[in-house]
Amino acid sequence: MTDDRLVIEPAADGDVAAAVAWYESERPGLGVEFGHELLATYARMLEHPLLYQRLARGLRKAAVQRFPYAVFYALEGEQIVVVGVLHLHRDPQVWQRRRP
Repeated sequence: MTDDRLVIEPAADGDVAAAVAWYESERPGLGVEFGHELLATYARMLEHPLLYQRLARGLRKAAVQRFPYAVFYALEGEQIVVVGVLHLHRDPQVWQRRRP
C-alpha cells in the first residue's frame, strides 16, 4: 500500500512481521492471508479514519477481520499514524506506552 497518508511506525512494522511469521509457522499461506486482511483494514481506515473506536491518548482501534488483531492508530493532520498491530488479548499497556 503506497498512500502517503498512511504512516507505519517501526514498532508496528515489527508487530506485523512477528504476526506474519507466527501465522506462517502455524500453516503455510496463513501469514499471507493475515497480510491481505491487514491491507484491507488499512484501506478501510484510509476511507473512513473517524469510524473506529476512540481510545486513550488520542488513539483509535480498527479490528482486522478474521484474525484476533487490531490496528492502533492516531490521526495527525491528514496522516494516519499506525503505532501498533497487536493481538487483542495482549496487555493494553503495550499500545499505551507507544504514545505519550
